[in-house]
Amino acid sequence: MSPRAHAGPDWRLHYRVEAADLHAHLFHVTLAIEQPAAGQRVSLPVWIPGSYLVREFSRHLQRLVARQDGRTVPVQQLDKCSWQVDCVSSSPLVLAYEVYAFDNSVRAAWLDADRGFFNGTSLCLQVHGQEKLPHALELVSPRPGWEAATGLAPLRVGKRGFGTYLAADYDELVDCPVEMGSFWSTEFRAAGVPHRLVVAGATESFDGARLAADVQRICETTLRFWHERRKPALRSFVFLLNAVDDGYGGLEHRNSTALIASRRDLPRQGEAKAGDGYTTLLGLVSHEYFHTWNVKQLRPAEFARYDYGRENHTQLLWFFEGFTSYYDDLLLRRAGLVDEAGYVRLLNKTINQVLQTPGREVQSVAQASFDAWVKYYRQDENTPNATVSYYSKGSLVALCFDLTLRAEGRTTLDEVMRALWQRCKGGPMAEADFAAVLRELGGRSFAREIAAWVHGTRELPLADLLRRQGVFALDEPAQLQQRLGIRVDEGGGAIRLKNVLRGGAAEQAGMAAQDEWLGIEVAGQGWRLGKLDDLPLYAGSHRRLIALVARDRRLLRLELHLPAAATTWRLVLRDPAQAQPWLGVQT
Repeated sequence: MSPRAHAGPDWRLHYRVEAADLHAHLFHVTLAIEQPAAGQRVSLPVWIPGSYLVREFSRHLQRLVARQDGRTVPVQQLDKCSWQVDCVSSSPLVLAYEVYAFDNSVRAAWLDADRGFFNGTSLCLQVHGQEKLPHALELVSPRPGWEAATGLAPLRVGKRGFGTYLAADYDELVDCPVEMGSFWSTEFRAAGVPHRLVVAGATESFDGARLAADVQRICETTLRFWHERRKPALRSFVFLLNAVDDGYGGLEHRNSTALIASRRDLPRQGEAKAGDGYTTLLGLVSHEYFHTWNVKQLRPAEFARYDYGRENHTQLLWFFEGFTSYYDDLLLRRAGLVDEAGYVRLLNKTINQVLQTPGREVQSVAQASFDAWVKYYRQDENTPNATVSYYSKGSLVALCFDLTLRAEGRTTLDEVMRALWQRCKGGPMAEADFAAVLRELGGRSFAREIAAWVHGTRELPLADLLRRQGVFALDEPAQLQQRLGIRVDEGGGAIRLKNVLRGGAAEQAGMAAQDEWLGIEVAGQGWRLGKLDDLPLYAGSHRRLIALVARDRRLLRLELHLPAAATTWRLVLRDPAQAQPWLGVQT
């Protein structure tokens, strides 16, 4: 096709995406550049915003060729992800290439006979010097019966969603994922804003009406949170949910989100009460939808302009991921999708996760944010000892600010978030902006709390703050893994150590990650362990025993001292009326 056939009055860059070979998992992309620069440079991102790891998407790009004036022109690769085309600026340039798509996650691209999905960061080359121009994306249907869904603005689109869409610039193009296939879909309005819910891979028992109704309540509650009774600026929103046998995750985008969840966690027709997995799914929906404001618009100053060719560091993920993690479950409660006791159980789980992570004493949440690229997204056996999750501890930092503000009676974290939105005009912010709004609304400086909770590693004052809301922290016996300081995989009659936690009994005995714990010797007898729960059975009242482990085919006898009974937290809501302003359902 002639490159001029792609040109239009509103754009000079046109991407045509075809599902070229479903069984080989290959997308074919044709990029027409109406007015290229001489020696035009192009590149493919190495990461996708929202997932802080260099993923090297260019490793899946192949067969790149360029044509200008009816002839092939040379393309020189400059580095791992960028190329220079030996072209002139006087006539249109057409690039053609293939992308292998077999990553069934929310981060990259997937294509098979049942479904197609892609993020623009995996498929769409960036044309250097023309990033701010409008970009057109043409989707070609691979087979009858398939539909397409995306948050991009339709330009010339058929009933099934295939056709041409328009993005204001490259950032918008790659921030609107595309779903293709035979999927379930419905539409609803929240605060007057049109929303679309797309679910791929659901079973016949899937209760779509219930999921749509619950997602609508989440959206309405979140829209009221950010805009109260004012009309939101959001024009539309699309949820793209991929239901799989085993999976969980989400990635935020400017007016859409890509989600993945287990089919078992979807609501089922005729089911009186959905399980914990469904609550987890709703929490994921709430989390990614909240990101529409908190990180996609209100965002770190370092993200004012993305650099797609390298890591983009910020110390603020404790705010943008942690505070979002605080509000995701809290808004489920305010939407009436979990009761007060259910919310307290979710909070309890987060607190214990943090308290059982030795890395909280090593690294602050600000440091953990900066190191996300090399620590959080590259976890290994030592991760719990070396770092802390800016998601979970960040959510507890938000809890501490919220409950402190409520106890002092001047404002709440809700008001702080809305004031930040106004101060930063829904755009880039710095930690100093957060501190300034806290001072303005809270009536005093919160520099000490920021230093201790965000940049320090001491324990958070959770118990005292919760008690003021009528929630009490009681001690209960810890599980055996926590007492020993290990995390294990069990299966096939074997116990394999995943993590050995700093300062625990297992570490003191000399155990290491990847050890296979075979058995114990106690009181002159040897016992084979098939699962960890066998240990109290065979150890009885003895506190000293020999652990028999296998490491690199060597058998080791390690002296293990069983610790006295350790405790963990159990939260109890004793005064619901006291917690009502915090946990009450919005009307």
